[in-house]
Parts: sequence; structure tokens; C-alpha cells
Amino acid sequence: MENASENFKKIAIIHPNTQGSIKIANELNKYFTPTKPEQSDLIIVIGGDGSLLHALHNYMDLNIPFYGINSGSVGFLMNNFHIQNFPNNIHKTIYTNLYPLEMNVINSKDEEFKALAINEVSIFRQTNQAAKFQIKIDNVERIKELTADGALVATPAGSSAYNLSAGGAIVPLRSNVLCLTPICPFRPRSWRGAILPADSTIEFNIFEADKRPVSAVADFNEFTNIKKVIIRSSKNKVIKILFDQDHSFEDRVIKEQFSY
Repeated sequence: MENASENFKKIAIIHPNTQGSIKIANELNKYFTPTKPEQSDLIIVIGGDGSLLHALHNYMDLNIPFYGINSGSVGFLMNNFHIQNFPNNIHKTIYTNLYPLEMNVINSKDEEFKALAINEVSIFRQTNQAAKFQIKIDNVERIKELTADGALVATPAGSSAYNLSAGGAIVPLRSNVLCLTPICPFRPRSWRGAILPADSTIEFNIFEADKRPVSAVADFNEFTNIKKVIIRSSKNKVIKILFDQDHSFEDRVIKEQFSY
């Protein structure tokens, strides 16, 4: 992480239509007049991690930083709001870069699709039957056949979300790794996942795809009846996200690992 040290003059505010978010937006309006995201040098997102995730997808191509303000119960990527210190804090933030995942999918009709994921790419069984699939890392077979509800590949930003609930590890944003985590594994039961270098290429090959249909999801973009998924970190897309100096994402990662 590095100090942002920027004088943000044109700020956009994005928020859901909830009482808490509207209240915060009204407070911010006392300090500046919001602009459209396309005309801004900073986008403030009020809400939770889901609100931020949607905003990142919608506006990542603008190549400007994002600052999240938590107005919900869960906001791992969000900052706490203190109106008294906000004008000063926003110019003394620290930033980190997020690198999305590129997902390439081939379905049972040999149709190809692509999507970006900021949190994770996951595969799921579509019916009551468990999925069966092979896992390759950099074109080397690592799991010959995994029987499970599915599996996911999470970025450091997404490691605290579904990945954590599935039993995966939380990793710092600067760790330059990916989390590969099975979802309810049946065979082999003893395999609990892996931490991989960020430049790894991960491939899922689905067995019995007609009998055991599987979906692939990049954040909230879903593709059904897939037979192959290839996942790698994007080399062409970088997202800058800002955190308060005294409440960084890395601090939250450490705190979460000691919670019980």
C-alpha cells in the first residue's frame, strides 16, 4: 500500500436507496457538490462490500480510485465514516491495487464466454448430483478427479468473502497470491485447497457434464452447462482502492484471523 497524497476535487457519490446510505450522502453534500463518475477523479461508494463490488464492475474502465464508506453490517473493503475528519482523511488515504481475474468458459455447446471477477470465480453443481472435475495448474494436473459441490478461485480482495466461508484462508491484498478452495468436497475429503502464485493459470475440466451439469460464476455473472473453465489474473486491468490510514485492509485481515 502507498499513500494516495492526492487532492481530489471532482468526487462522485454512489449509494443504494437506504436510510443509512442517504444520511451519509447528505452529510457529504455539505462539503462538496458531487459530479458524475465519468467526470470525477474519485468515486465514493456508500453501502457494503456488495455495493462496492457492483460499482467496481460498472466503473473500473474509468481508471480512477474508489473509496468505500460502510453503511451496513458487513464492509470488509469499506471505511468507517466520521464526518468531522472526513475532508482531511480523504486526502491522506493509502491505496492498494486490485487485479481482477479473467474467466474463460466453454460450455457444452462449445460456445466460449469471458468475464472479469474482482472477488472470485466459482463453479457449482446445478442439480442434486455432485460435480466431478479435474484441476490443472499451469497445465499440470494437480487433482485427477475432485467430487464436490464445486470450487472457487479468490483474489486477495475476495479471500474474506465466500472463500472464507468455504474454509479458505484470508490473505493480505499485497500477498500476490490466489486462493483455490473446494466447496463441500466429498472425494478426496482430505484436500482443503491451495494458495497459488498470482500468475498461475487454473483450469477446471468438468466430467460427465451432461449428467452432472455445472455453472461457472465470475462475481455475479453466471454461465450454465459448462465443461471447461480457465482462470488467470488480468494483466491489463488494475483497480485502485483507498483506505483510511488508521484502518487498512491489512489491519482487518490480521484482526479477523484472531477472532473467535
